[in-house]
Amino acid sequence: MSTPHVIDVNDVAPRLRRVVLTVAALNFAYFFVEFFVAVGAGSVSLLADSVDFLEDTSVNLLIFVALGWPLVHRALMGKLMAVIILGPAIYAAVEAVQRFAEPTAPKVLPLVLASLGAIVINGVSALLLVRVRHTGGSLSRAAFLSARNDVLVNVAVIAMGLLTVGTRSGWPDLILGCGIILLAVRAAWEVWEVSEEERLAAKALAGEEID
Repeated sequence: MSTPHVIDVNDVAPRLRRVVLTVAALNFAYFFVEFFVAVGAGSVSLLADSVDFLEDTSVNLLIFVALGWPLVHRALMGKLMAVIILGPAIYAAVEAVQRFAEPTAPKVLPLVLASLGAIVINGVSALLLVRVRHTGGSLSRAAFLSARNDVLVNVAVIAMGLLTVGTRSGWPDLILGCGIILLAVRAAWEVWEVSEEERLAAKALAGEEID
């Protein structure tokens, strides 16, 4: 069995650290904006997306800390990030279940404005991370996938808001919450797969048999 190819993260650590620290700061700042708008608008999907900004902050801060670790430890960190990515989806699912009995339509204007701002933040984050997504293994891939998926979610939130105007129903908001769950599960699985490649690479470098 061939050894998985993994780029030495130590060669690009300074640049990657700067990028993830910048992205973490952007996400942490916008969390407060979107959270309070979501509460005021009464939107489950926007609330879940605001929590996702905290998830992105955590992922990028973990990358910043873990870059100097050995390959085997980075693989474990990648698995931890896969679990973290699922956090906001679980939160959205709980909120959705609680509102299924009586869905309430959110306020559309603040929802759309907050989502436009989120697209800018996540778009900038994705552009910063796209150039380094292959240089840190599961670490940088986790951050890039999360930022990329967030842009798609923000666009979906805006579309849901426009649909809500026409239907005056809370169901589009709940359905979008289910979509966020599926998107997060896919991203978590991809990160988990990359971390498995790093685990195998670590075993190969140690001269152990690859399972």
